[in-house]
Amino acid sequence: MRKLYFLVPGTDGKFACGGLWAELKTMHIAQQICSADVVTYRQRETGKLFINDLLQEDNLDDVIFVISWGFDIPKLVTKLKSYNVVYHAHSAGYKFQLPASIPIISVSRNTMGYWGQKSPNCLIYYLPNQISNEFQNLHLERDIDVLVQARKSSEYLIKELIPVLQQQCQVCVVDSYVEDLPGLFNRAKIYLYDSAEYWAQQGVSEGFGLQPMEALACGCQVFSSINGGLSDYLDPGFNSYKIAGYSKEYDVQRILKVLKSSVCLTLPEEFFAEHRTENIIQRFQVIIDELNDFFDRKAHHEPNIKSLSRGHLTKLLTQRLYSKLRKKYFQGLSR
Repeated sequence: MRKLYFLVPGTDGKFACGGLWAELKTMHIAQQICSADVVTYRQRETGKLFINDLLQEDNLDDVIFVISWGFDIPKLVTKLKSYNVVYHAHSAGYKFQLPASIPIISVSRNTMGYWGQKSPNCLIYYLPNQISNEFQNLHLERDIDVLVQARKSSEYLIKELIPVLQQQCQVCVVDSYVEDLPGLFNRAKIYLYDSAEYWAQQGVSEGFGLQPMEALACGCQVFSSINGGLSDYLDPGFNSYKIAGYSKEYDVQRILKVLKSSVCLTLPEEFFAEHRTENIIQRFQVIIDELNDFFDRKAHHEPNIKSLSRGHLTKLLTQRLYSKLRKKYFQGLSR
């Protein structure tokens, strides 16, 4: 079984974000199955491997490089062209395609569907992000009516909706790192999340959206956008509510109604089972076994399935139009 090297630009400072934490979580889960380690490639860090040093080694056939940082993927694919590489896909919408030699592990079905269309000749797997067991409903007294994390929130949420809500209930806006996020979610009655505007500016999609699911696991009522990977698990009216629905006044009315109501959308633990560690380890074991088999066999076969290149699609379109014109011509002769 090959060793997995998870490539990240760095693990601190400007690289600290939800995507990094999710990638490091995945690495720690992989370590329960096989040998795995983190490798940085933009900055050297004490006690961690650096990609340029690692590539000096003679034989790296027994390792798999796991790449994930979307905007860096084209350069990494070129740099690692002669090695075993897997793309751990969080978001979708990047302006690149992948060769059939690089399998894809997606964190959401939304992302998996995107890459299934974008790179149809790649092996594709689904490995959901982990929701740690610490995210659970502690059934405590909740002293925050509405909780919002400023990062990724829309201008509408911060500048229009929140000011109105602050006049009518207890609102907490968080704009810095939270040490005890499960504890904060357990203090809140409602969690608001609206990331569609943020991801539209980035030009890519919401890969998974950890915070709404973590909030749900802690017993919060969630009002959220339903963009990208959020559509995997959010089901407005059944386990959540859609934010930014038609008008600010209607949003306020619905939020206050939920606050006053004794009826809540409570979810059984089975809802989160797919995202808990035990299930992810089981899925990851299957995926790693298949990846090892693929890289064993790849060296003995050339990729020979036609890709959906612009030239190939143009050829198919031309053939289809010609077939239609030919059919019409012969139909005209037979009349």
